[in-house]
Amino acid sequence: MSNDRVVTGGGIADLEPLAQAREQKAWYWYDWANSAYTTTIGTVFFGPYFISLAENAVGGEDGRFELGGLSLPPDSLFFWLITVSTILSALILPPLGAYADRVANKKRLLATLAWTGAFFASLIFFATGDNWLLAAVGIVFGNLFFGAAGVVNDSILPLISDEDDRDRVSSRGWAFGYLGGGLLLVINLGVYLGHESLGLDEGLAARLCMLSAAAWWAGFTLIPFLKLRNHPPVDVEHVEGNALRRSFGQLAATLRDLRNYPMALTFLVAYLFFNDGIQTVIASASVFGSEELGHSQTILIATILMVQFVAFGGALLFGRLAGRFGAKRSILVGLAIWCVIVTVALFLPAGNVPFFLVLGAAIGIVLGGTQALARSYFSLLIPRGKEAEYFSFYHAMDRGTSWFGTATFGIVLAVTDSYRPAIFALIAFFVIGGLLLTRVDTERGIREAGNDVPAVI
Repeated sequence: MSNDRVVTGGGIADLEPLAQAREQKAWYWYDWANSAYTTTIGTVFFGPYFISLAENAVGGEDGRFELGGLSLPPDSLFFWLITVSTILSALILPPLGAYADRVANKKRLLATLAWTGAFFASLIFFATGDNWLLAAVGIVFGNLFFGAAGVVNDSILPLISDEDDRDRVSSRGWAFGYLGGGLLLVINLGVYLGHESLGLDEGLAARLCMLSAAAWWAGFTLIPFLKLRNHPPVDVEHVEGNALRRSFGQLAATLRDLRNYPMALTFLVAYLFFNDGIQTVIASASVFGSEELGHSQTILIATILMVQFVAFGGALLFGRLAGRFGAKRSILVGLAIWCVIVTVALFLPAGNVPFFLVLGAAIGIVLGGTQALARSYFSLLIPRGKEAEYFSFYHAMDRGTSWFGTATFGIVLAVTDSYRPAIFALIAFFVIGGLLLTRVDTERGIREAGNDVPAVI
């Protein structure tokens, strides 16, 4: 008898919904695990620490790196590293997605990629003095495997949830991630700000905080690894050859077949615009707060923490909105709020802490919600058996064009010499993304992909 069914009295009770619910709870823990890398390493500690290593290597902030004919200041080297990691991701993720769709044991693949990424992230702890190269290896490959594990994780969502349940599950996972990342960040900021009382120098405190994020990522990945089930591949293209050749063959077949899913493609283009706007706002918020509004580092740190915990509630709120009004309408509401946020930033008075905190709270509300629903909405528009491959396009195209927003921000800043019009210029990304999203016929896209149409779309 199957483990998912049990005889009760005169009939057979289907326990599959209970098994699916257990898988969903296990799946949430990966968002909890990997968000520590994003917040502690990516957002707060790595950039400043790496720049200090680079400055040590060239004798101070006025020194220069001579790399491949380029003369680079030490602080710009960090942004080149991020660029390299995004380009590598854009190239590697699609064939990885094609391979993942042919793997039944996706939880093992997820864990392997996550643990490899955590290993590289942990190398940053050993980068001291002027050893910027070891830190560079840690962040480039940490980012690469972070993105690769994200593709596999997102591809599991359609396997553990029905179409009617997809928005709720995605939103809860995203909310869980913000809660986990925020909790570790609180602990790490306590360690960093109180390093003297703990007998630590500032550099060691920063390295310990980043090491804790790598350990958090690796440790909590054990939960989905142990609790998720294997899901046999379905409807994959028949391609001859070894695993690598079959993966590229699958990728080629999907690229030829993309024209059959125009709604999925339209949404991808819309997502590229509005997600780039979101990422640029987040990346520039701290600089805007310090350089344009004159807020202290303490205020900025408090705002980052507040955004993390408000985003937890925001993701759950948008999950409820999607259950009532549909994911597409809810995302459009979120994009309208993003337009208001960048407009308010244009007029925000300098030095006014309450207004800045209110703006941060507004960002938190829509940050998790729009991203969580984008993930679940896209999952409805892609065919069964190609979840990882389509999510690899979702991640790769995002990373491959992630410089559009920052380039726009930088150009406007250079022309106007002010952060206010620079951040307001990002409204174009939300408007264009929203207009493209209105062109997506949700029901048609779901039917084209061969999925069931939810009760609320």
